[in-house]
Amino acid sequence: MTVAYDPANLFAVKCWEVEYRDTGKRKLIARIYQPQGAGPFPVLVDLHGGAWSRKDRYANEPMARAIAAAGMLVISPDLSISSEAPYPACVQDAHYAIRWVKHQAKDWNGDVTTLGLLGSSSGGHVAQLIGMKPLDPVYGAIPLPEAPQLDASVAYVATRSPISDPIARRAQAARKDNKSMLKNSDTFFSPPGSIEEGNPQAILERKEKVRMLPMLIMQGGLDDNVIPPIQEKFAATYRAAGGECQLEIFEGCEHEWTAVPSPAADRSHRMVMDFIARQLKAPQKKAA
Repeated sequence: MTVAYDPANLFAVKCWEVEYRDTGKRKLIARIYQPQGAGPFPVLVDLHGGAWSRKDRYANEPMARAIAAAGMLVISPDLSISSEAPYPACVQDAHYAIRWVKHQAKDWNGDVTTLGLLGSSSGGHVAQLIGMKPLDPVYGAIPLPEAPQLDASVAYVATRSPISDPIARRAQAARKDNKSMLKNSDTFFSPPGSIEEGNPQAILERKEKVRMLPMLIMQGGLDDNVIPPIQEKFAATYRAAGGECQLEIFEGCEHEWTAVPSPAADRSHRMVMDFIARQLKAPQKKAA
């Protein structure tokens, strides 16, 4: 029987790394955070941010470790960055990583039947896309020959500062004359029309057929990168489409507050853990 996830738990955590995919340009590595206990433990895949253009599996280390210590097998995979390949490459990496984790997690004392996603910034954008469209053939284009029956369905999505509307976020960069942010967006969404396809807000507005999973959005009130009104609009649209979306604004916090030790960061870690605990206690569709 799977160990109940309780934020009050405190397990020792063992970490190691393994290659999960070779893109031909570089080897993508996944970092494993394994609670040391009888298990099996529920499983979480943590998708890193970095404006699609930087960062790696270490980006969300403090939160990943905190979640794991409460009794969760956490896997943080590298994703392709935009200089290596534009959209949808990193979404395809994440989709493959989810299926790979489902295939491997039993060997790491994990139970993937209630597997969830955690995504930060551009990783939150990827998590939203896969959570909503786990069976999309474009996102699932990389085969997993050893387990072709597996898909990327998950039970819930938790995010920090997700790029829920890349068009609105690009417009914000233009208003600020933030050339670096504009370049990151345009390098990733190439050709330009792909920004419509890979846009969670636009997907909802087009009324595409999507899965409406429980979703958490944590947003910094002082964030001038992905501004709070973007999340407020997305959350309202998601709820109107029939989904459950918990939006929490962290007043006085900027874009990446969760990675810097502070009371607000501690609060964000606990909020994700409490959200996950509620999902794992509630009746829901299984992830695998």
